[in-house]
Amino acid sequence: MSNLKKTHETIRQNGETVKKSQKHEANLQKNSTLYFQIGLIVCLLAAYGLLEMKFETTIPKLVEVIPSDGPIEISIENFKVYEEPLPKSEPEIQKKTVLIDKIKEVDNDYEIKKALEIITSDQNTSPDAPIDPSQVSVIDMPDDETNVPYNFIQNVPIYPGCEKAKGNDERKKCMSEKITKLIQRKFNSDIASDYGLSGRQKIDVQFTIDKTGHVNNIKTRAPHPKLQDEAVRVINMLPEMTPGKQNDKNVGVIYTLPIVFQVQ
Repeated sequence: MSNLKKTHETIRQNGETVKKSQKHEANLQKNSTLYFQIGLIVCLLAAYGLLEMKFETTIPKLVEVIPSDGPIEISIENFKVYEEPLPKSEPEIQKKTVLIDKIKEVDNDYEIKKALEIITSDQNTSPDAPIDPSQVSVIDMPDDETNVPYNFIQNVPIYPGCEKAKGNDERKKCMSEKITKLIQRKFNSDIASDYGLSGRQKIDVQFTIDKTGHVNNIKTRAPHPKLQDEAVRVINMLPEMTPGKQNDKNVGVIYTLPIVFQVQ
């Protein structure tokens, strides 16, 4: 009897335990379903919020640069054209003639020597005797066909635009300014850097302004042949000038121009 009672109690306890576990599992299923629904709602709200957000879009503005039709002048920095300084002209020393009161008489056979070589005749002549023109030798000075350096020309060449300048000094200054501006505009100093040159570069240029006012006989010396070619190209752009004059005659004038610039 006692064993039967124990068996019934055991069965009753097991039944209560099964009921409690089933109830707990039901609660877990309800909670997981609730959590899933809450998470789904949060995700939907987040997606809806992203869709409703407004983003500002900026369209970049295109700036159009219209090139100018006029000429563009480009200045070369650290670019100088040096001109040789003009030599200072020394004032001519006038020889003074000193009159001697006492004159010493000498024989006709006395030999007179002077610093200058002169042409004499074997025939003795007295101071009062008339001079036969046929016995006088006249030496004509030959015309100077050679070119005259620019610093020693009597009338320098006149560059176009310098006609109103008065005197050689003003004309030289005007001509130097005109040539300098032309070289600064036309000379391509990038050639030096293209061929690996750096630092201070000097191009010695010499040309002749002939009797007709045209530039020819251009000579150059530079660290690289391409710089020489560029110097010749620019010098050939010089316009026709009024030729220089020596003794009122058109002559060729030698002009020397060093071109110096810095390659950085």
